[in-house]
Amino acid sequence: MFFLEKIDGFLNSITMYRVILYGLAFLSVVSILFGFFGLLPFSGLQLAESLVTIIVSCYVGNKLFSWVLRVDTNTESWWITGLILFFVLVPIIGHNELIATVLISIIAVASKYFLTFDKKHIFNPAAIACFLAGLFGFGNAVWWVGNVVLLPFVAIVGLLVVRKIRRFQLFFAFVGASILSIGINLPQTLLQVFISWPLIFFGTIMLTEPFTTPPNKRYRMIYGVIVGFLFGSQFSIGPLFPSPEFALIAGNIFSFIVSPKGKLFLKFKEKIQLAPAVYEFIFTPNSKFVYLPGQYMEWTLPHEKSDSRGIRRYFTIASAPEENEIKLGVKIIPDKSSSFKKSLLNLRPGQKLSADQLSGDFVLDPKNQKFVFIAGGIGITPFRSMIKNIIGAKLKKDVVMFYCASDAQEFVYKDIFKKAQDYGVKTIYVLGGKDPAPKNWIGETGYLTKEIIKKFVPDLKERKFYLSGPVTMVNNYKNLLKELGVRNTEIVTDYFPGY
Repeated sequence: MFFLEKIDGFLNSITMYRVILYGLAFLSVVSILFGFFGLLPFSGLQLAESLVTIIVSCYVGNKLFSWVLRVDTNTESWWITGLILFFVLVPIIGHNELIATVLISIIAVASKYFLTFDKKHIFNPAAIACFLAGLFGFGNAVWWVGNVVLLPFVAIVGLLVVRKIRRFQLFFAFVGASILSIGINLPQTLLQVFISWPLIFFGTIMLTEPFTTPPNKRYRMIYGVIVGFLFGSQFSIGPLFPSPEFALIAGNIFSFIVSPKGKLFLKFKEKIQLAPAVYEFIFTPNSKFVYLPGQYMEWTLPHEKSDSRGIRRYFTIASAPEENEIKLGVKIIPDKSSSFKKSLLNLRPGQKLSADQLSGDFVLDPKNQKFVFIAGGIGITPFRSMIKNIIGAKLKKDVVMFYCASDAQEFVYKDIFKKAQDYGVKTIYVLGGKDPAPKNWIGETGYLTKEIIKKFVPDLKERKFYLSGPVTMVNNYKNLLKELGVRNTEIVTDYFPGY
């Protein structure tokens, strides 16, 4: 458990994209070294030449297309695409492989700019490039990454990625469907699938790409089953034949159909300091925007000298659908913040940024009428959205909310929660921390305990619980609720791929 907490601490310190980028870079180095030691079917020199060719081609292509179309570039994106292609394409052996590698790399990058809907790409870039190359006969994917000597390293990197983005259900749905599709009966065959197919690499690194996966758990499970079935099938229809890239493209089409379309472009209006380290950022969207209270998006803010956390970040939407503006509640400690948050803090009215990948299952279950919210720190933002929606829509709900913070000054949105009392929302403030509570403090002190929960929620087994806040807090209180007899199915936790 301690080891897992350490891993989570590391994963939470960097973005999902950096986890993938660093993991792929590590695998590239390992592969080239293994090539020099004769442990792979290709030499270290061939692999190194192939890697350099792909990266240079992706870099040049990305620069060219971004310049022609006058759009911002994303360094992480083309690096990740290039590194994936390195593990998929046949290494450069001669002139023909060199030409094919350059063309496929450029097509992969171009797909992000041209195979799009409202400036959001539809297909996994590496998969669509390999598919088109095979379809038109100028190159093909060999997926040499599916090698037994690389499997332990691929598994470690892949599981770190899946752990970071909490997509284990998607991964296992894909693996299960793949195995059933193959029709495996013998354990030896099952073992062979895992050690000689690119199943782990494909299922953890490529299948989970955020831009081309569905927005909620139900659709992601279906997506995993579709891709898994096609991944393991043996059908052929004309020029179409079973391949990992074809399976992923088919899944991408399903994802496109069920996902919100396009990007949201916003103009910064103003920021309001709600607490010493908490700011509310207000944006005006360029078009009507439909979402559910509690959902989140990925926000892109290009800025110079970005640090290891990059130019993209996930934030819960703090505003409610009834509001005309989009609001974010963000905790920022200037001296300890990332370059992204510092740039956010320095936004000037009129500046623009974009957001996409509307996602999240942390939304109120319409079948329930009685809820308990448990919020820690800035984890209050999805509840602000939900409660503002209750007020705006004039709904009557039976909600008990425990709002926990270590400093009395950190409690925000108190005026909204006070107004929500008229609609059945009761807020209990829980003040922790080492400092004594203020003299006029009205609320609970210390940690949220079983006794406090039972005091305010005597009918806890009739309610659905929603938890949002720091990972450690959420895990601790989830265990506390289980000890109180709350079923796991009645506990919903908020999670998105990184701050």
